[in-house]
Amino acid sequence: MTGARPPTAEKRRAEERGGAGAAFQEAAPGRKLRLESAAGDMRGAPGAGWALAALLLAASMLSAALLAPGGSPEQGAEAEPQRDLDLDKKRHVELKMDQALLLIHNERLGTNLTVSWKSERCYCCLFQFLVNVSQSGEPGKPSIAAVSVSTQHRSVLQINDTLEEKEICRLEYKFGEFGNYSVLVKDTYNGVSEIACDLVVNKNPVDSDLPVTIAFLIGLSLVIAISFLRLLLSLDDFSNWISKAINSRETDRLINSELGSPSRADPLSGDIQPEMWRQVGSPYRLRCVDTFRGLALILMVFVNYGGGKYWYFKHSSWNGLTVADLVFPWFVFIMGSSIFLSMTSILQRGCSKFKLLGKIAWRSFLLICIGIFIVNPNYCLGPLSWDKVRIPGVLQRLGVTYFVVAVLELLFAKPMLENCVLERSCPFLRDITDSWPQWLFILILESIWLGLTFLLPVPGCPTGYLGPGGIGDFGKYPNCTGGAAGYIDRLLLGDDHLYQHPSSAGLISVALTKVSENEAFIPINKNLWSISYVTTLSSFAFFILLVLYPVVDVRGLWTGAPFFYPGMNSILVYVGHEVFEDYFPFQWKLKDNQSHKEHLTQNIVATALWVLIAYILYKKKIFWKI
Repeated sequence: MTGARPPTAEKRRAEERGGAGAAFQEAAPGRKLRLESAAGDMRGAPGAGWALAALLLAASMLSAALLAPGGSPEQGAEAEPQRDLDLDKKRHVELKMDQALLLIHNERLGTNLTVSWKSERCYCCLFQFLVNVSQSGEPGKPSIAAVSVSTQHRSVLQINDTLEEKEICRLEYKFGEFGNYSVLVKDTYNGVSEIACDLVVNKNPVDSDLPVTIAFLIGLSLVIAISFLRLLLSLDDFSNWISKAINSRETDRLINSELGSPSRADPLSGDIQPEMWRQVGSPYRLRCVDTFRGLALILMVFVNYGGGKYWYFKHSSWNGLTVADLVFPWFVFIMGSSIFLSMTSILQRGCSKFKLLGKIAWRSFLLICIGIFIVNPNYCLGPLSWDKVRIPGVLQRLGVTYFVVAVLELLFAKPMLENCVLERSCPFLRDITDSWPQWLFILILESIWLGLTFLLPVPGCPTGYLGPGGIGDFGKYPNCTGGAAGYIDRLLLGDDHLYQHPSSAGLISVALTKVSENEAFIPINKNLWSISYVTTLSSFAFFILLVLYPVVDVRGLWTGAPFFYPGMNSILVYVGHEVFEDYFPFQWKLKDNQSHKEHLTQNIVATALWVLIAYILYKKKIFWKI
């Protein structure tokens, strides 16, 4: 942990200036920075305003979540008892979150029923046993079986004659949370003897998505209201804003002329104070990168804390994408972008490659150690839990990826001045022409991955298998989860050192996926980190950064708050939210543990607290960098 304060008031004011969203670490010895006040204080006050806005946003969403319906009925399924004594059987079923009560009425004499089910999202899956229903004892007295069913996705019910083992009927329906439903199975005689299976709604479900909708709408309304209020408050200074727009280039020229020596801050770190490069034509630390990093980080915190226990804030079961599947690849994308920008600039300042290699190795080692020793979810098994410690954790994979990409960039990076001619001639090909060795190396790695995936023989499994195994693919390959990737992981690391709870770009992604979730050459799959998953999420990240850059850095329409603050202290926020996850005030005992509303409230408050912590640390000039 490092804490630093600027030694002079001039530097503090310089840090708060908004010309490029950057804070200056140090000026040339013996010099003072003098800027016009109209250009110096434009972003100091809005920072505090946006912090207050973040608190108001959290409080409003908290109130919305508390006031919105969406809790579980009192005493589970007993909230509204039916007069029919046969329906008292439902009291044997205790409903949990994302469940509904289903009553199977068997009115057929002499026929026992077997009811099975599967989720519509489970591609080519076997039906799973749900309940047996005995035969009806006498006409007009059906036999009833009560069971809970999932409400997250559309369910497919299969009702079979137990004795003859043949399908009687099949139903598809999207059940609602805490709803009460009945399926009536009976014989009908309309000239021809037939079997009818009718679904009846006994009790309407609750709208479990309403708290999220209300929280989002109130939050959006607050952002619009605060932005409009800030516009009104700035009307008196409109002339200064015009002056700033006119004189912005002159101001930057003065900064470059007044500050002689470049900053000593380490640009390789993802958690350093913002800075502007002093040399004309050199890139400065992009505020949009920190904003994007903070956005991904806050989304990750919210998802890791539970995301209100909504399925779309959890990882996808196998193929496909959810909100939770977005954040990790975005972190890798931001890390790679930062490596390129920082490596080019630090080499331009004359730092030796050998010294940089030592820094890269040390930083990678620290990331891996933090992931193993600090962010260790198995402390309940022992002080270090070596037997089941997760080796390929988030920080561990970031550390390895950082080392490979940074060393690759170190070997082939070119000084900025050598690229001036290419920049004028073919700027749209510059990423390829300047970095063709890196492209070649990555293509070789991808070719190796594809070769292992589709050509490596896996014992007892078809070659090139990419499925989830288990009940997937109609149960043909129960022990083939992940195909070659799963086989290699288990062979090298062992089952105990893997993640124990798996959720079993651009034109390239369109071609690989055929714009389909499952019917694809290479489906989008977070568990396998398939090439289609990588290219799709990289494309998303590229376009988000493409939008943020002109809005945040070029036009200055948005400071990046409140996401900018956690983006400046990403390692601290990530480690902190993992370590203190089970501590108050980030978690407390809920009155109703089966309520989306209460979980959403808790997760929003915990996430907002980390934004506030990041803001306070930013104002105190405290950053954790490795």
